[in-house]
Order: sequence, then C-alpha cells, then structure tokens
Amino acid sequence: MNRREFLMWVGIGGLASSLPVALAACSPKTEKSQSSTMPKRADGFQSVGTVAELNQKGQLLNKQFAGGSVLVVSNPANPKTITAVKPICTHRGCTVDWKADKKAFVCPCHKAEFSLDGKVLQGPAKKSLSTYIAKIEGDSVLVKAT
Repeated sequence: MNRREFLMWVGIGGLASSLPVALAACSPKTEKSQSSTMPKRADGFQSVGTVAELNQKGQLLNKQFAGGSVLVVSNPANPKTITAVKPICTHRGCTVDWKADKKAFVCPCHKAEFSLDGKVLQGPAKKSLSTYIAKIEGDSVLVKAT
C-alpha cells in the first residue's frame, strides 16, 4: 500500500467514524425527551420555573413546555397573578419579549405589540398570541396548555 492509498483510507475512516455524531446532532428532539425533562402532573399543569426566578428576572421563558415555548410574566396591576403566553408573534414567527415599561409583549422583528392577555395592540400582527392557564402554587410557577 502506498502513501496515497493509506491517506485515502485514513480519510474515509475519519469520515465514517464522525457520521453517527453528525446524525445525532442534526436529529430533532423527540416529544419523549422533552416530556421527561418537564413532567406533567395529573391535573395537566407543568412547572416552568420558580416564583423567585420570576421575581428576579421579571419573566420566565421556557422552551421545553409541552405546548411549545411559554413566556410567563407577573401582572403589573396585581403582582400575585401571572399571565402565560406562547411567545411566537403571529405575524412572522419571531419570539416576542415582555417590555414592563410598555406593559406589553413586543416583537423585535416588526414591532408588533400585544397586551397582557395576548390581544393585538399594534400591527402588523392581526391575530392574538395564544395564552395558557397559569398559576402559582407554593414556590412553583405552573402552566397548563389549553
């Protein structure tokens, strides 16, 4: 075997050995793996964080919620109540942010604004954000997909 053949076989071996790693990295997560990180309770609620985290950050964004991403914020008028929305803008699918100073969810892409209950305040979005049932129980923030 000459040097050229040897290097060719080494290269083929290197590619072949990295193929399983590349396939695993590109594979989508399954529902089973997501639900195992966020178990549902018998009543359908899932913990998405703690009250301490919510108070510290002013919002909780959890991308592993069973219904998709969920963004939880405290109600500025009554901090003991919370609101949970699917943070995907209905205009072009960007992830909205909670802006406490505006008391609104704002899309960073096209500046659509949504009220605390998900309704459109300012376009270009025409549909409201999807909402979830949310509550505080003990030190946990719980959300249930509707």
